[in-house]
Amino acid sequence: MYFLINRTLTPVSFEQLRSGTAQYVAILTAAEWRAQKESFDMGIDIEPQTAEIHSTKAEVNYDSLTGTFSVPTRDDPETELQFAFAMDEKGIVFIDDSDSAEKLIDQIRRTKKWRLPSLERFLYDFLEQIVVNDRDLLESWDSELGRMEAAIVGDKDEVTFERVNDMRDNIRILRVHYEQLLDFSQELEENENNFFKTENLRYFRLFTNRIMRLKDSTVAIGDHAAQLRDIYKSHLDIKQNRIMTVLTIVTTIFMPLTLIAGWYGMNFRYMPELDSIWGYPVIIALSLVIVIGSLLFFKKIKWL
Repeated sequence: MYFLINRTLTPVSFEQLRSGTAQYVAILTAAEWRAQKESFDMGIDIEPQTAEIHSTKAEVNYDSLTGTFSVPTRDDPETELQFAFAMDEKGIVFIDDSDSAEKLIDQIRRTKKWRLPSLERFLYDFLEQIVVNDRDLLESWDSELGRMEAAIVGDKDEVTFERVNDMRDNIRILRVHYEQLLDFSQELEENENNFFKTENLRYFRLFTNRIMRLKDSTVAIGDHAAQLRDIYKSHLDIKQNRIMTVLTIVTTIFMPLTLIAGWYGMNFRYMPELDSIWGYPVIIALSLVIVIGSLLFFKKIKWL
């Protein structure tokens, strides 16, 4: 697929792309790139990596930029959209055996019109599409953590700590992704090969600033998740302490009663209390005094 960067992305044939004066965008498979790369006449020293892509990066060649995109999907950040690219001042070629780059570019075609079309503006909109809904996503995660915190404080059982761990992993993946995008954008802004017009470098600065804000948000939300984990553990400790307190109270109350029961359960022949008329009522009264006295004592020291 080939497009010229006019007021919108205009589909063209490969012959029209080569003969046109406007900057271009192309989407090729790895096999198509190997067959046609000489036709694009880019000074490539570092061949774009099309297999085993692990990060988003840009590498400066003698007369071009090459690199890769590894974009975590927002539904499951552990799954990544991967494709490569090669670029010079005439345009950019995306090398993609999936339809990842095509979907992003199709969204730009349907939603963007440019008063001053340029490769720099296209790159800005393309990078924006990668993070287009991230602010809402991060806010929803932060709100979810807030609800979990309220549930923990309210002693509700609806909090699952596995979800907190999943969110921490997702936040970490996004934070690393933002760091890579930040390096990528700064590489474009550096403009080492003078591909871009000086007045258009502001697009990359705008994107850099946005990514820095998103990265700061992931750091804050990550701290919130860590605090929630500490609160959860503290809450579990408090519940365990309450259980131990109850067990201590029960043990303390029944220990003297157990002693009395054991003492008079020996049934020696010459135990005078066994023949006493008041022996049984006295033991009952003594047991009640021990129970009531213990309860009053624990209430006084605020264990009850």
